[in-house]
Amino acid sequence: MRRILLAVVLLMLSGSWMWGAEGTSSSELRNKRMGKNPLILWYPQPASQWVQALPVGNGRLGAMVFGGTAQERLQFNEETLWLGGPHDYAHPGAVKALPEIRRLLFEGKQKEAQDLAMKEFMSQPLHQMPYQPFGDLNLTFPGHEKAEDYYRELDLDEAVATVEYKVDGVTFRREVFSSAVDQALVVRVTADKPGALSFTAALASPHKGVTIAPEGKNGLALTGKLTGEREGVPNALSFAARVVVEADGGEVKATEKGLEFVKVNGATFKLVAATSFKNYQDVSGDPVAKCQTYLEQSKKKSYKALRKDHVADHQKFFRRCALDLGTTEAAQRPTDARVEDFGDSNDPQLVTLYFQYGRYL
Repeated sequence: MRRILLAVVLLMLSGSWMWGAEGTSSSELRNKRMGKNPLILWYPQPASQWVQALPVGNGRLGAMVFGGTAQERLQFNEETLWLGGPHDYAHPGAVKALPEIRRLLFEGKQKEAQDLAMKEFMSQPLHQMPYQPFGDLNLTFPGHEKAEDYYRELDLDEAVATVEYKVDGVTFRREVFSSAVDQALVVRVTADKPGALSFTAALASPHKGVTIAPEGKNGLALTGKLTGEREGVPNALSFAARVVVEADGGEVKATEKGLEFVKVNGATFKLVAATSFKNYQDVSGDPVAKCQTYLEQSKKKSYKALRKDHVADHQKFFRRCALDLGTTEAAQRPTDARVEDFGDSNDPQLVTLYFQYGRYL
């Protein structure tokens, strides 16, 4: 298990499954950030697979940020959304088989003991219920297919994922974090030219029977219930997500497909999610009410305040441990290229980054 975990961390750190597509970036953001904070994963291209996306999370609500230009996908999860429901794993009558299993083991008949245990003694069902994806927040930016000066990063010290690029001389930027203080996934979309942002936002979910609809003039609502059963155990959880948006200038329209933003200066999204889980015996909670409670927590907060509180809370824990193994010029290269060339390069800072990324995850 430890080797598997380390392999997953390494794959996510590579960001491109060892593509080796180093590329270059003259991003002002990159030039400014790298000198001040070496604990940054950065890439000159968007993610095309889930394992390449940049993770943000608060311990309960997390998301993978793909960093696309014309299409940004934020795939989000919530810790309590699982298949199945409250049930007893005990195998009826298992105790009757125990003496015979012991006898077979003492006689060295391990296969016979194992076969009997699998048939009469092991839990029902044998497997743990699988964890489930919750949904996606999709942002679509028409005309952004041919972006220049692309840059995306995950700042481990601040726990903020950032995407920046240029289209027709305008710099577009997105920041994403998951706040434990306010129990919300926060997304800030901006442009350095007034009225340059025209895009759409929509929710999606891989589960059947989900209802997605506009909520007011600046919100989206997702509600659903897991259907069917898993290994004889009925799926019992219901779930809900809410998105509210505050736009700067321009116009926001609610449509059946989602929210449409026309010539806005910027927009701040707050996404909350919850399930009916209360404890391992009780799944009668109200996910819609939970979402409303989460939204009320940060109702009067500006984006600046949300970000400030999030970073302070994260750094309170993250900065308890520091590691310095030295730094070479290799640390200025894209993270995926550093991972690919690590065996043939002198890059001790990548070991530090790997260690701190493991802590971050």
